[in-house]
Amino acid sequence: MTSQSAPICNKHHRSKEWQPAVFEYGDGGILIRVPHVYAWVCPEDGEASFTPETVDELIVTVRDLLEPAKRVRERRSLLTEYIVSVS
Repeated sequence: MTSQSAPICNKHHRSKEWQPAVFEYGDGGILIRVPHVYAWVCPEDGEASFTPETVDELIVTVRDLLEPAKRVRERRSLLTEYIVSVS
């Protein structure tokens, strides 16, 4: 858990909760989903706010996954969804 105090949702004026969320990034018909990423989440609408350190890691991850996904799309593979887990 992060050591900072809980931020307030500007829209709903409630404290956000530190919990796992799903990060999604779309680019030209390619969707990259990264589940179980801890973020400050609004209890009203589920909007997640990621820490700067997490955003830095997500940017690197998306870059690493986007190029191979584009190559798969170009070769018109029948396989269109992949789940990769690193432990």
